[in-house]
Amino acid sequence: MKLVSPVSLLALVPFALAACTAPAPTGGDSASLVLADGYELGHYNPVAGYGEAGEAKMYDGLVRLTGGVDRGIPALEPALAAEPPVPDADARVWTVRLRDDVRFTDGTSFGPEDVVATYRAILDPASASPLATSYAMLESVEATGPDTVEFRLAYPYAPWPTKLLLGIAPSERLTGGPAEQSTLNSEPVGTGPYRLVSLRPDQAVFEANENYWDGAPQVKKLTVVYVPDDNARAQRTAAGELDGANLPPLLANTFAGRPGYEVVANRSADWRGVTLPPDNPVTADPAMRTALNLAVDRDVMVTSILGGHGRAASTPVPEVYGDTYEASAVFPFDPARAAQLLDDAGWRPGPDGVRGRNGVRAEFTVMYFPQETLRRDLAQAFASDVSKIGVRVNVAAVDRNVFPGRLTTEAGLLGGGDLPYDPDTQLYSTLHSSYAQPGVGSGYDNASGYVNLDIDRALDDARRSVDPMARAADYRAVQTAYVADPGYVMLVFLDHTYVQRTDGWTGSTPILEPHSHGVGWGPWWNLRAWTRP
Repeated sequence: MKLVSPVSLLALVPFALAACTAPAPTGGDSASLVLADGYELGHYNPVAGYGEAGEAKMYDGLVRLTGGVDRGIPALEPALAAEPPVPDADARVWTVRLRDDVRFTDGTSFGPEDVVATYRAILDPASASPLATSYAMLESVEATGPDTVEFRLAYPYAPWPTKLLLGIAPSERLTGGPAEQSTLNSEPVGTGPYRLVSLRPDQAVFEANENYWDGAPQVKKLTVVYVPDDNARAQRTAAGELDGANLPPLLANTFAGRPGYEVVANRSADWRGVTLPPDNPVTADPAMRTALNLAVDRDVMVTSILGGHGRAASTPVPEVYGDTYEASAVFPFDPARAAQLLDDAGWRPGPDGVRGRNGVRAEFTVMYFPQETLRRDLAQAFASDVSKIGVRVNVAAVDRNVFPGRLTTEAGLLGGGDLPYDPDTQLYSTLHSSYAQPGVGSGYDNASGYVNLDIDRALDDARRSVDPMARAADYRAVQTAYVADPGYVMLVFLDHTYVQRTDGWTGSTPILEPHSHGVGWGPWWNLRAWTRP
């Protein structure tokens, strides 16, 4: 098939493991899997943002990811498209010819009207789609024939194929109104290899689509149970209740060498970092921002918290981007230089060792999500490192529903890399000042309220260029400008870690993963292709 390339050690909470022999199978059906996910179930509407990176098992996009590339950006191949999308000379008009042998799982036929309805729903203000801002370059989408769709863009946009990973829903189910209220959230209908047959808050059951256009999957039943606690997922996996789960790296490593299990680590462009709120008198100071970046020992974090499953991060751009990556754009671990910067900027140590300036104490809070132990551990390590240069950080667990509203004054341990298959989608919503404006994007986009006009210009130039060399140069300039004026304290890029039973299935391949890393990814991302002798 033709391909198209888109342009301080912390203690591990102990738990009781089963005996060293492999546990019995999770059920009598050898063609079934039971997986535990740490993320809530449901919310399956693509217009509401579900499966934006192509991981949805109930839906297909016009294109899909190809696996097997452990150290690079995966290529895209046609899925509901019959052939790769075709751009005009300046990449403003993209034509897609569709397959004619596809039906939705409700029995209705797939056609251009469904593609048009899906993308128009994203653009419709009544949908209140969280994806609308990221599709702002799309001016219109039209059916231009019985098997053809045309996308017209407001400006040239070379990475448009990455926007075609989104799952397509039937036009009959896209009836208007807020996307979060659509029946697709709990009753999804798509063309994908699986269909949802039951949904409870704690469990979702999927069955193979026997009429799937690309062949019926051999794994006939997939049960996903919601287990938000990391240690509970590990315990249930070790007890033989599960065939696999997503686990933090140190917990995953406890399964290494255990008979009947395999630890899988997929590379990602998923970063973890500390936001630096613009309305906080400590973190708004440029000297403080640079000093904080110099004070953290990222390599120790990778070793002690990630168990070796990741890499240090200074910017949001990992090495996986090749020529786009600027190797010199790094913050060395240099606490002496950090302390000198603070001295020079007037931040003087107080009687308790905490610095202050003009009556402002060098103290702020870093929030994390309560159930995210990895974020907690990184936040605590960050607090420990910066305490050595006279900055006090208080670490606080804060619920998701109030978290975004506090980011203007309190820092957060956040992540990014939602759609990493092009530098534009990796960087734009994280660094461009347009996302610092109220009402633009989500509450987590440009969470530091970062404004750097030089970076804006380079991001905009790269976004609109169709010259790969020019785009790469622009993105390298972004990284150079960023380390001179940091908006976050980037800490690490994660390898996403999973544990699965070794039970004879083959076909799983490595893939560069986005920020999302539940059991829709990991070794199960291409479950449709799994086989068993």
